Amino acid sequence: MKCLGTLILIALPFVAFGQNSPQPAGTPPQLRNDPNRQGDPPPALGDRTVKPSSDPTKAKTSANPEDEVITVDTDLVTTPVSVLDRNGRFIPGLRQRDFKIFENNVPQKITYFQSSEQPFTVVLMIDTSPSTRYKIDDIHWAAITFLNQLRPQDKVMVVSFDQRVRLWTPEPTSDRKTLYTAIYKTNFGSGTSLYEAVSAVASLEQMKATGRKAMVIFTDGVDTTSRMASLQSTIEQTEEIDALIYPIRYDTQERNRGGGNPSAGPAAIDLTKLMRDTGGVVIPPAMVLQANRGRSSPEYERGQKYLQALADNSGGRIFEADTTPNLEAAFAGIAEELRRQYSIGYYPENSGEPGERRSIKIQVVAKPNVVVRAKRNYVVKRARTTAESGSN
Repeated sequence: MKCLGTLILIALPFVAFGQNSPQPAGTPPQLRNDPNRQGDPPPALGDRTVKPSSDPTKAKTSANPEDEVITVDTDLVTTPVSVLDRNGRFIPGLRQRDFKIFENNVPQKITYFQSSEQPFTVVLMIDTSPSTRYKIDDIHWAAITFLNQLRPQDKVMVVSFDQRVRLWTPEPTSDRKTLYTAIYKTNFGSGTSLYEAVSAVASLEQMKATGRKAMVIFTDGVDTTSRMASLQSTIEQTEEIDALIYPIRYDTQERNRGGGNPSAGPAAIDLTKLMRDTGGVVIPPAMVLQANRGRSSPEYERGQKYLQALADNSGGRIFEADTTPNLEAAFAGIAEELRRQYSIGYYPENSGEPGERRSIKIQVVAKPNVVVRAKRNYVVKRARTTAESGSN
């Protein structure tokens, strides 16, 4: 959380589209039937060395030059802030003096303020787990729709995840052809490692650098295969970065438990019936439990709450795809918000202990009855050295 710039993690809920949805303007028609669509995927994201932001104003050298150790000053706390009227319209033209900021209910002095419209980087995260297999064309269409709302100077990275997390564009790019191709090459696989995907993207070096950034995740919110990250660990991890998260959630529950539709996915496995049908063959309960993961109502409810928490804690918004009347208009609003949001920073009166969680509250004193969306919490981080980051 303590670096100049804004990291935006966007998790987008899905709006139901028909299979015959028209292609958005600007979409190369041949990409929808790209023969390379199911080509070799990029390598899965593994452990990465995350370097600290290279802001020269925040570097401090050791007292002994021979030590060659640089400590990064992480005292400055910054957060993106969106201010809207009651109709959801962005309010421009506010000044530093129009804001008040509180940490743990204690007023803080604003020392960093930015209001100018700037380009940003978006990470599009596409859920390609088995639960999305009936929606993959709709997901591609929605991702392209969002992409077409961005300006030429805005850059994008494309990530997909099933059991593994794959980075399709190693660096942010504004080349639309490259991005269209990357989006349409994503296809469903096995498992859903949503938590590991959020963790991997939040750890990318691009997400630590200065500047405005966003991550868009199209998902139903249900995780079934993460081992190296959890619901709680990723919520805490995203609190450590300056990020807005916009989940757009689509509901796949009826499809995945049958829903009375012959073409829908298989229903949950009944262990007793299975043993009877197989002549009493003992089926390990763990196998049945694994096969049934991601199908129950509690799991879908937990997924929805998880995405809501990511949005609320970061100052973003969650969209329910099945109830959004005009997804393209919603995407346009998000794109405008990312470009025109305010950035506010301060040095805490009390630096605190590493790992300590603190609350943030921002008020707009200049205008009554406005909606303020900003980060609610942050986690105090310790200083990072070159020895720890792997820098020279």
